[in-house]
Amino acid sequence: MFISLWEFFYGHFFRFWMKWLLRQMTGKCELQRIFDTYVGAQRTHRIENSLTYSKNKVLQKATLVVQSEVDRCVVDIMKEKNINPEKDASFKICMKACLLQISGYKQLYLDVESVRKKPYDSDNLQHEKLLLKLWNLLMPTKKLKARISKQWADIGFQGDDPKTDFRGMGILGLINLVYFSEHYTSEAHQILSRSNHPKLGYSYAIVGINLTEMAYSLLKSEALKFHLYNFVPGIPTMEHFHQFYCYLVYEFDKFWFEEKPESIMYFNVYREKFHEKIKGLLLDCNVSLTLQI
Repeated sequence: MFISLWEFFYGHFFRFWMKWLLRQMTGKCELQRIFDTYVGAQRTHRIENSLTYSKNKVLQKATLVVQSEVDRCVVDIMKEKNINPEKDASFKICMKACLLQISGYKQLYLDVESVRKKPYDSDNLQHEKLLLKLWNLLMPTKKLKARISKQWADIGFQGDDPKTDFRGMGILGLINLVYFSEHYTSEAHQILSRSNHPKLGYSYAIVGINLTEMAYSLLKSEALKFHLYNFVPGIPTMEHFHQFYCYLVYEFDKFWFEEKPESIMYFNVYREKFHEKIKGLLLDCNVSLTLQI
């Protein structure tokens, strides 16, 4: 109750007068003061909050701007806040960079969601080629005898036809598996081999799809903002999402063998423990989770 009242009074009264007082003292608006004080994800995050909670409609709408309208939006913000580009030459550059990150994050989520919604289609030649590419990347010396085969279990699928395992994450799950196997081939072979451990083994492909869901949920919940705002100076793209997925795959394998679960039956318990660990790391405003090999 007390917290709710504080948030109400702060949002409606104290924040306004505090901003007014600081502007009189410094001669700069809140946006300018943020640029003078912060860098990296902290800067973009604070700019995003300042725009979101502003009573000015132009500033509020700035967080929803599409990439093609960012330049125009920056000009509008400068007019609204009476910022002279000759006196503050860096403002335009800094604001554009922040808006590109903010709009880019939103667009990235839409792009990822669009791919996730596409189911694996065995009648789609591109989907089939991608699936066979995964086999060839992971099992370069072993020929797949048939499209429907028990061999798929060798790389961690559950049944004779992998298409049934992609239902939760659609074609996104397969794209991520292929990306990791193609860009980090030796690491993928190493992890696949470790996943066949007689006591600590797990289903490589199924866990990979599960980690796609984890990466997706973190993106959707906006938990990846600090990471992406630090990791990507410009517009975050699908490439950066795939890179984060690769980080999860590599780190989960290490985590699994460090924890030494009693049985694969406890997978969900350790999966959630790993999830909480990653969420904790992502709370750091200076975080940048990149694959270190």
